[in-house]
Amino acid sequence: MTAALATAHAASPETPVLLRIDADGVATLTLNRPQARNALSMALMGALQEQLDAIRADPSVRVVILEGAGPAFCAGHDLKEMRADSSRAATEAVFRTCARLMLSLTRLPQPVIARVHGIATAAGCQLVATCDLAICAETARFATPGVQIGLFCSTPMVALSRAVSRKAALEMLLVGEPIDAGEALRIGLVNRVVPEAELDAAVGALAARIAGKARRVLAIGKEAFGRQIEMGLEDAYGYTAEVMTRNMMMADAQEGIDAFLGKRPPRWEP
Repeated sequence: MTAALATAHAASPETPVLLRIDADGVATLTLNRPQARNALSMALMGALQEQLDAIRADPSVRVVILEGAGPAFCAGHDLKEMRADSSRAATEAVFRTCARLMLSLTRLPQPVIARVHGIATAAGCQLVATCDLAICAETARFATPGVQIGLFCSTPMVALSRAVSRKAALEMLLVGEPIDAGEALRIGLVNRVVPEAELDAAVGALAARIAGKARRVLAIGKEAFGRQIEMGLEDAYGYTAEVMTRNMMMADAQEGIDAFLGKRPPRWEP
């Protein structure tokens, strides 16, 4: 296991806003502004973007876990920072930076698992909806509360409306009140709910199961899922048929099939 990585976008050398630990093909990124409920300041978004760019090019990483330090996962954008400079240029920069970050998570070749505890609100809920998978503690709460303060959660809506049903998304957006972990599971915002004491073990077990798969095949599958879901039925079948043909030509597919037929564990390429 490597030591935690302090990024360049830190409040001080002693307090990095983002931590990274790598172990066994899993990179864990920890939002590290606990005193601000891990609100997405420009520095934190910049640090997270920097690490996602590095992970994209790192063949040793097969899975990413995204979590928050302290009592919450993420409370959304840093409203104090935004009010300190409420100019149009500064505001546009915040939302452009956030949009790029969410697209980077979506397009990252490695699957991303959100480990959620405490609150995940506004852009924090957007992070959960954007991640490929999510496991939360029974005590977790989720909300898109912008309507309560006169700022509709329009950018979180993009990820939320793609993760849950239309009516479930609209109810969260129009009412703005928190939902509990059980409701988040029911509408499909998270994959499973566990007691808080079991959260690390559940997330770690899921990450390990995914990390044991072929890296290139995971990347092909994640990209194909994202592209086909936006297509019409006929186009989706045409596209995925081409993807599967390309996949079948890869050494990992041939090794996997031979291992299955030979009743032995596969030996994936690094």
